[in-house]
Order: sequence, then C-alpha cells, then structure tokens
Amino acid sequence: MTYPIERIRNFAIIAHVDHGKSTLADRMLQATKLVDARDMREQYLDRMDIERERGITIKAQAVRMPYEASDGSEYLLNLIDTPGHVDFSYEVSRAMNACEGAILLVDAAQGVQAQTVANLYVAIEAGLEVVPVLNKIDLPAARPEEVAEEVAALLGGDPADILAVSAKTGQGVPEVLERIVAHVPAPRGDVDGPPRGLVFDSVFDPYRGVITFVRIIDGILRPDTHIRLMATGFHNGIDELGVISPEPRPVDALGPGEVGYFTAAIKAVELAKVGDTVTDHVRPAPQPLPGYREPTPMVFSGLYPVDSADFPDLRDALEKLRLNDASFTFEPETSVALGFGFRCGFLGLLHMEIISERLDREFDIPLVTTAPNVAYEVHLDERTLKPNEPRVVTVSNPAELPAPNRIDHLLEPVVDAMVLCPSEYVGAVMQLCERRRGELAKMDYLSEQRVELRYTLPLGEIIFDFFDRLKSSTRGYASLDYEPAGMRRSKLVKVDILLNGEPVDAFSAIVHADKSYEYGKAMVSKLRELIPRQLFDVPIQAAIGGKIISRETVKARRKDVLAKCYGGDITRKRKLLERQKEGKKRMKSVGAVEIPQEAFVAALSVGGD
Repeated sequence: MTYPIERIRNFAIIAHVDHGKSTLADRMLQATKLVDARDMREQYLDRMDIERERGITIKAQAVRMPYEASDGSEYLLNLIDTPGHVDFSYEVSRAMNACEGAILLVDAAQGVQAQTVANLYVAIEAGLEVVPVLNKIDLPAARPEEVAEEVAALLGGDPADILAVSAKTGQGVPEVLERIVAHVPAPRGDVDGPPRGLVFDSVFDPYRGVITFVRIIDGILRPDTHIRLMATGFHNGIDELGVISPEPRPVDALGPGEVGYFTAAIKAVELAKVGDTVTDHVRPAPQPLPGYREPTPMVFSGLYPVDSADFPDLRDALEKLRLNDASFTFEPETSVALGFGFRCGFLGLLHMEIISERLDREFDIPLVTTAPNVAYEVHLDERTLKPNEPRVVTVSNPAELPAPNRIDHLLEPVVDAMVLCPSEYVGAVMQLCERRRGELAKMDYLSEQRVELRYTLPLGEIIFDFFDRLKSSTRGYASLDYEPAGMRRSKLVKVDILLNGEPVDAFSAIVHADKSYEYGKAMVSKLRELIPRQLFDVPIQAAIGGKIISRETVKARRKDVLAKCYGGDITRKRKLLERQKEGKKRMKSVGAVEIPQEAFVAALSVGGD
C-alpha cells in the first residue's frame, strides 16, 4: 500500500562512534513489531561480517517501519542508520539528503563528542528537524542532567525537553517514536508530476546486477515504469521494485517521500551513480535533482597483489567495491619493486583498512599495501618547464615527484581539526598538536570540565597514528573530527631508500625537512632487521636527492674458506680470502636483493613520532 504523503516520516540517526545508533535502531524494529523477538539479533541492520565483528557501522542502511501512533493513526517511518566514524561522514551527508529529520543521539556517560557536533552541523545545513536524545541512561556512570545541559547549550532550548532512553533495555523508545511523528515534518512532493527519485546508495549483486536505493521526491514509480538515470543516460524497464522492511520485499508502487530500491538489469558499475536522478524514460522530469558533492579522497596508498597473476581479479574487485562506496577511487600504476597495482584514494586510514580487509575476505586476494600518503601540489620552476608542460602538478605517489632542481615550492593539504577533551588533558593535547606542526586557531570551554580546541594541522601528520596518540595521551577521553581546509606552502623533501645503490620506489616518502633525518634513520634500521642476509654485503641508505642521510649494512653470509687450512703459511690463507672477496664484489655488482613481503608491510608502521 502507498501511504498518503502527510503520514510519512523520514529520519536518520546521527551520533559519535559507539553512542548506540545501531542498538536504538534494533529497539525501534522491535517497538514497531517489524521483527519478532526470536528473529532479533544485535546490530540487525549491519549486514557485513566486518561491521558485526568490529561493532561499527560502515554503510548507511535504510529500513521501512509501519507504526501505529498513540492516537490510533497509521504512519510510515523510513529510518536510515548512519555510520559514526569520521572516515564515513560522506555516508552520513548522503543519508541526510534523503530525510526531513534526524535523531541526535548522545551518550549520557561520555557527553557531547567531536562527531556529535560535526554531524549536527551537517543536519542543520541540510535543513533537518533535529530531535535530541540521551542514550545509555541505565549506566552507573551516566550523568543525564549535565549532558542535557551540554546538548541544550549546543542546540538551544530547554534541557527538560531532551528525551532520555536506554537503547539496550528499550526504555523510552516509544516516546522517541511519538516525538518523531509529532515533530519531524512530512515530505513534500508532487504526486501527479513525472517521477523523480534521488539515488542515495547502490549495491552490486552478482545475480541481479546493481540494486539501486532511491528516495522518491515527485511522482509515482511502478514496476512497469521504463526508467532513465539522468546523469548517465542509462534506460531500461524495472525488473523489481521493493522496500527493505527489514528484509527486501516487492511492492506495487513507490510514491513521494517513500524510500525503496529497484533493479533494472544494470550491469556496469558506473551506470548507477550515487546522487543521480531516476525518472520516467517516456515522460522524463524537466531537470535533475541537485545531487551530492563528490567526495574528495584524503589519503592515498598503493595496493598490489602478492601474486601478479591476481591483477585482473583485483581490478574487478575494486570496481565492485567502487560501486558500493562512491568515496573510493583507484587508478592503475606500476612499481619497480612490486609490479602492477593500483594507486587508491581513501577518506582516511580506517577506510583504507576496511577496503583492504574486504578485498582479502570477499574476493580472497592477498595484498601488499604501501605506506599511506596525501596528495601534494607541486609548483615547478618556470626555467625548467618543457613545452606544453603545466606549471602546477598534483602528486599522490612519492615516486612521481619531479627532481628537486625542478621544484620551485610545494603545497601540502591542511585540515581544520576539532578536538574535544576534558580540561585536565588540554596540555597533553596541545603538546601533541604542536609536535605535529599544528597551529592553534581557538579554544573554547563548553563547560568547566570540557574544552573544544581547534587546530590547523597538516593532513600528512594526522593520517598515520595521530588518533591513537591522542587517545593514549588523554586516557581515551578526547575525540577528534576534521575537515579539509585547502593547501599550505611547506618545506617538504622526498626521502629515497636505496638498497645496494638502487632506489626502491615503494619505500620513498615525502616528509617535512625537519623530520627527514628521523624518518630515514627509522626506515633504514627497520629494513636492516627485515631484509635477509645475502651472499654479499647489502648497504641500505636513506637519501635526499644526492645526499645520503643515514646508512646501515646487512652483512654477508660467509663460507669459511679457511676450514681446510691447518696452520701453514699465512699467504695461502690470504690468497683464499682475497679470492672470496673478489667473488663477493663481482656478485654484488650483478646480484639482486630479495625483499620479503613483511618489509613492505612493516614500512606502514614507520612514521609518526
């Protein structure tokens, strides 16, 4: 049945990591009697194994819930459960565009955190009605009155109006549903106009092709509609039209304000772009809906198959993941040391970790991942420019950096970082940020106990282990959120690692000049432990341009050529040793150094302080 538009409510749950979004979604599924107690499981909407194991949401999930309000009237609630981690904030912004309201969930023990504030701003920008809710009020450490004051200070309004729930026990959940029905506005749309729907997610199914999730804005979509995707121009008849409630279920029609999915034999992953507009091919809408701004990758890394024969399989796997995750980019590249692979762009380090793990699990492709780095803007010296060569180039792979004598200056990406922490840890946080070349922008006391620090930090300094250091220096109480803030001129150099005099491109890195010596020394001593001994001495050197800044040597394995000499003349022994030395010198000039896979993996852990 299609519901009248005034009885539909679309809302998302937004919160910091681990504040109980998925658990609250579970209780709502039970409160609306959509899932029986015997079928219920924790994190019901988290479909991927990796989400369940880590206890985090990676993909936003939509579910349709019929609900009978206290006055007996029937409503249709469309809930979108969103991720909380900063790396997946793009998923949150997409979910917001498919909603009219948002539940802002705050942990009553931890209080307002960095992602709480960041997600709230996204919701306000999208013009959503925000319903503040305190969760985990059953915890012994909960301080509902204090946290309600913090939330009220953030949003304005009376702390007494903020709902208190326990998503674990279900206490207070019916009141939240009533508040949504009362406060979240109904969607607006033209029922009689040509159909227009916003694609907010898509998943690849090996049997049915692309499953496209859509929020209908105008008109009605029916199973016999011949649809067209306006951005890509793809058109075909609908095979199946349905809703997720909470398992996929076919329906006869989707009207304005409703959220559902369709399949239309879309085979190529690029054809169903997130943010595209679905319309009727015969009676198309005059103009498409405003989509989403394209996410910009922040962190780049090389992914190479351990076995080079897996390269075509890796390409297919990356294309399938790219469909499920619009914020992930890749392009082919080659490395002297690692062979053929891909240079991939991610939103952050957790995003990179998840993609690598999904490739290993879902597609069974073992990978070597190079050290993550960011994209730099290189301004070349005009005197060295070749004909038709651009003056400014963007470099995301250290191996592509032009020679030092051709570079005029380099720009690196910076971010506006927001750190929320208890006031006693302000010193430790400031010390960490100063060490990472941060500049303090402002500092606000939200209450006597909580401080908000805003820093401008180079992105290259925070992608390695900044978050771990922040957590350990504040006993886990600090939270971090950041957003891009453009480019800044900086004194950067490329550190090359030479093995037996040959540069290994996989180990090259672009670092700040002040930290180049420590990086080179750490890398060289680590490789000395990892590279097995050869039959000749292997010098490992770190160099900036032609200048060697650090060196270690992996000593040769030696055969004891003097074993058969019992006493006798010293010249005999010397002659045998000289001959061995000559042989080793000859071997060194033609010998190739075998680099084990662990050395490439260990390269990731070098960096930071």
